[in-house]
Amino acid sequence: MTENIYWRNRELRHHVAVMDGTAEPDIVLKNGIYLNTYTKQWLRANVWIVNDRIVYVGDQLPGDSSSAEMVDCDDMYLVPGYIEPHAHPYLLYNPEQLAMHGAKSGTTTFINDSLMWHFLLDQKKAFSLLEAFNHLPVSMYWWARFDSQTALQQSGEFFSTNKVLAWLKHPSVIQGGELTAWPHLLDGDDRLLYWMQESNRLGKPVEGHLPGASEKTLTKMKLLGVTADHEAMTGKEAIQRLQLGYQTGLRYSSIRPDLPVILEEMLAEGLETFDHVTMTTDGATPAFYENGIMNVCIDIAIEKGVPLADAYRMASHNAANHYGLLEELGCIAPGRIANINILQEKDNPHPVSVLAKGKWITKNHQEQTIPTKIDWEKYAIEPVVFDWDLKLEDLQFSVPIGLDMVNDVIIKPYAIKTDVTLDVIPDTRDDAFLMLIDRKGEWRVNTAIKGFTNRLGALVSSYSTTGDLVFIGKSKQDILLAWKRLKELGGGIVLVHEGEILFELPLELGGIMFAGSMNELIEKEKHLKKLLQDFGYPFGDPVYSIHILSATHLPYIRITQQGIVDVKKRETLFPATMR
Repeated sequence: MTENIYWRNRELRHHVAVMDGTAEPDIVLKNGIYLNTYTKQWLRANVWIVNDRIVYVGDQLPGDSSSAEMVDCDDMYLVPGYIEPHAHPYLLYNPEQLAMHGAKSGTTTFINDSLMWHFLLDQKKAFSLLEAFNHLPVSMYWWARFDSQTALQQSGEFFSTNKVLAWLKHPSVIQGGELTAWPHLLDGDDRLLYWMQESNRLGKPVEGHLPGASEKTLTKMKLLGVTADHEAMTGKEAIQRLQLGYQTGLRYSSIRPDLPVILEEMLAEGLETFDHVTMTTDGATPAFYENGIMNVCIDIAIEKGVPLADAYRMASHNAANHYGLLEELGCIAPGRIANINILQEKDNPHPVSVLAKGKWITKNHQEQTIPTKIDWEKYAIEPVVFDWDLKLEDLQFSVPIGLDMVNDVIIKPYAIKTDVTLDVIPDTRDDAFLMLIDRKGEWRVNTAIKGFTNRLGALVSSYSTTGDLVFIGKSKQDILLAWKRLKELGGGIVLVHEGEILFELPLELGGIMFAGSMNELIEKEKHLKKLLQDFGYPFGDPVYSIHILSATHLPYIRITQQGIVDVKKRETLFPATMR
């Protein structure tokens, strides 16, 4: 610790030496017009950068700058690097891949869900991985999860008080949540309340998950310590959260692209201040990010009439302030991390150049080569070795209740009337086999599903809420073939129809995440979506539908490790079968 303090003091003295003229800056952005997010003014200035920090913003140029990179920003506009305040960085992509992709279009900070590390890593390795992410040019922060979003067989294995408090105390963890288990809190779960109190005591806000919550529920959750929520679905709901003192996130995701309408409604209600409003893409699927991340949200805000300075603050200053990071991020000012976007026009948030921690990510529209930093093998995040096999006798379906998809994420129970003892469900029936199997092969849950496909032979996916295996399809033989190919891949998504493999997406990182480029993944996801729609998937986001089959924070019925669960009653209707 002493050495770290000494090193930091030496760095600070070097910053002052640059100001005194006895040392030189590394980069000088000359004569640009920058957004001062404190005063909401556009001001002309020179910006000096040393290593990863801004050391000066003002009229002066350094006296001796013979070794500095001088960048003429005349007729250019400088804004803080954008912040994604609520990322789920494992929806087929991996966190490094998502971060570097987002940085190219100006999103230089991510505040990330840690859920997948609970399932893939022990705590020591997970914390070591968090440290590794600190070496990326993108600023990476994390949440301390309080719950799993599903019904686990051994929940205490992942979320004990000791483990939760250890996460909360980690310096890269800056919030508690998101709190999908809030009904348990209202029912008197004092352990959950204790974790929230500890989060707030440490100065780390607690993120809620309160879709459709009434004024009474929102008030009770505020009293119990929830400080933010991103689940407003209308302008009135967003304003209500602001009036109750919530930091309020507006969502623009692949599953709920609500942002344009919410902003229209908030402005129509006469809202004049956006100081406690942020925006989030809330873990969209890959193709949704084809044109960037927060730059797209800012563009929407500007187009809908949000005042220009507020539109940028909603994706920078406001988020940093909420998380207590304003001395580090979210503004262009001395001492802050040099995350800066350079724009052609002040109302065009798509940058021509991007600096992240003082390093060029994009320069004059040219993407710079950034070496990868995360050695996934070091953390044993690699292809899954399945040391068990799926057999025809596993494909026995006799449960009378199935899952009926109302839309991408809402699922209702239905009484199964189709004969699911057959090897193939006829195309004349809209049911398909549905099975969730432990990735270690120890248990299974068999039922049926309506609304995902009307004729596809088989889909198997190791990508799911918990990393367990999801099987959906009409044909048991196609299911077995899809399983065989998935096993060979070491995890991924495989589609089979009438004995032919139609599609495969290898997920080499723990069976959850793709190891290739983001552009390649985007094209593969587009192809997957097109195939599934051709086979009768009627909604917009099939990857998300697979992901949330086990997610018990959504109504009404789910397939989980414990079995088929009634979410509202919190009852297991039909338990898992041990193999």
